[in-house]
Amino acid sequence: MKKNQWITPFKKQCFVTAGVCLNMASHGLVMGFSAILVPQLQQPDSPIPVDYSTGSWIASIPGFALVVGNFIVPTIMAKYGRRTANLISIAPMITGWFNILLARNVSALLIARFNQGIAMGMSASLGPVLIGEYTSPNNRGAFLTSISLTIATGVLAVHSMGSYLSWQTTALVCAFIAFVDLLIVIYSPESPSWLADQGRYDECRKVFRWLRSEEEEEELERMIEAAIVVRESKADVNLSESFLNKVKRNVSHFCSTIMKREFYRPIFIMMHIYTLGQWAGANILAAYTVDIFTAVIGEDINMPLLIITLDAQRIVSNAAAIFVIKKIKRRTMLFSTVTLNLFAFISTAAYTYCKGRGLLPFDHPVIGIALIHIHMFTIATGTVPLPFIIAGELFPLEFRSLAGGISVLFLSTNLFIAVKTFSLLLKSIGIHGAYLIYAGVVAYCLVIAGFFLPETKDRTLQEIEDEFRGRPLTVEELKSTQSLTSWKLRSQDRRCSSPVV
Repeated sequence: MKKNQWITPFKKQCFVTAGVCLNMASHGLVMGFSAILVPQLQQPDSPIPVDYSTGSWIASIPGFALVVGNFIVPTIMAKYGRRTANLISIAPMITGWFNILLARNVSALLIARFNQGIAMGMSASLGPVLIGEYTSPNNRGAFLTSISLTIATGVLAVHSMGSYLSWQTTALVCAFIAFVDLLIVIYSPESPSWLADQGRYDECRKVFRWLRSEEEEEELERMIEAAIVVRESKADVNLSESFLNKVKRNVSHFCSTIMKREFYRPIFIMMHIYTLGQWAGANILAAYTVDIFTAVIGEDINMPLLIITLDAQRIVSNAAAIFVIKKIKRRTMLFSTVTLNLFAFISTAAYTYCKGRGLLPFDHPVIGIALIHIHMFTIATGTVPLPFIIAGELFPLEFRSLAGGISVLFLSTNLFIAVKTFSLLLKSIGIHGAYLIYAGVVAYCLVIAGFFLPETKDRTLQEIEDEFRGRPLTVEELKSTQSLTSWKLRSQDRRCSSPVV
C-alpha cells in the first residue's frame, strides 16, 4: 500500500514521458553527431575521407528521411496503437547507430543516417501526441517542454563525447541510449485515448486511472462516451453499405473534412510554427557548431570548451523553460523569445560583417561568444520547445495523426533545406548573409503566428478545438458525424463540425 502511495500519478506520467523523451533525445544525438563526425572524417588519416559537399549531405540527409517516417507513422498510430508506433520508431534508430559503427564508406554512412531520419520523422509526429494523451492538462506544458530539454541533452552528450572520443565510440554509446529507451517503452502502457477509440473501454479505464488522479474521472467518461457514439454511428452506416458506396463516402467525407476550420487552421498554424522552429537556428548550431564558432570568433579558440559550454547553457535554459512555461502564456513566450532570436541573428550578422571589413572600433572574442549564447538561449527557451508544446495542444484528437503528419512535413522539409544549404550560404554570402536570410524567414512566420495562433495555456483540448470551430459541438453533430477511421490515418475521440462554407 505504501508503495502505491509513493508511486503517484505524476511519477507514473514521468516514467511514460521518459520513454517518449528519450526517443526524442535521439534528434539531438543524430543532429549533433554530424558536428563531430564530419570534422573527424575530414582529417587526413580518416578511414572514410569526405569533402565539404559530402559532409553537408551526411549532416542533412536525416531531414530528408524525416518525410518517410512522417508518412509511415500515422497508419501505425491509428491501427496498432501509440505505444507500438513508439516501439517501431526506435528500431531504425538502433539500426542506424550500428550501421554507422560498421560503415566502411560514405554510402553506408548515408544509409545509416537515412534510417535515423526515418526514426526521427516517426517520433516527431508521435512524441507530442503521446505526451498529450498520457499526461494531465495542468502538467502537460511542462512535460511537452521536456521534449526540447532531452533534445538539448542529446546534443550536449554527443558533442561532449565527440570532443574526446572517436565517432565510432560515440555511436556505440548512442546505440546504448536508444536500447535503454526501448526497455522503458516496453514497460509503458498504451494510450488510453487509443484504447477508447478501439472499443477497449475496460483497458482504457484501467490505464487512465493508473496514469491520472481521481479528479480527472470526468475526462475519462467523456472520452469513452464520445468513442461509443462514434463506433455505433460508424457501425450503423457500414451495415448496409456496399464497398463502392463506402469508398465514395470516405472520399466525400475526406474532402469535406479538409474544409473544416478545426482541421485546416491548426495545420496552417503549425506549418509556420515548424518552419519558424527550423530556421531559428537550432539544428545549424547543433550540426555546424565548429563552423559557426570559427566564422563568428575565429580559429584561435578552445573549441571543445566553447562547444560544451554552449550545450550546457542550452540545457540550463531549457530546464528553466519547463518552469517558466507553467507561468507564462504560450503567445507571450513565443513572441518574447523569437523577438530575441531575431535580435541575435541581426546583431551577429552586423558584428561579423563589420568585423570582416575592419569596421569595429573595438573587438574581443567575448562579444562573439555572447552573441552565440544569446542565440542559443532563444532556441532553448522558445523556438525548440514551443513547437512541440503547441503541436501537442493545437490538433483536435480526431485528426491528430493526419493533421500532425501533414504539419511535420514542413518540419522535415525545412530541416533538410536549412541544414543542407547552410554550408553553401556560409561559403557564398558569409555568415552575415545567411543569418539575415534566416531572420527574414523567422520574422515572416512570427507575423503569421501573431494573426492566427490562439492562446492554449491551461485550456482543455476540447476548448481549443471549439475555438477553431467557432462554437461547441451539438449532440446531433456528435451523433451524425462520420469517422475518418476507415482511412486508418488517425484516431478519433471526438467529432468535428460541419464544413465551413
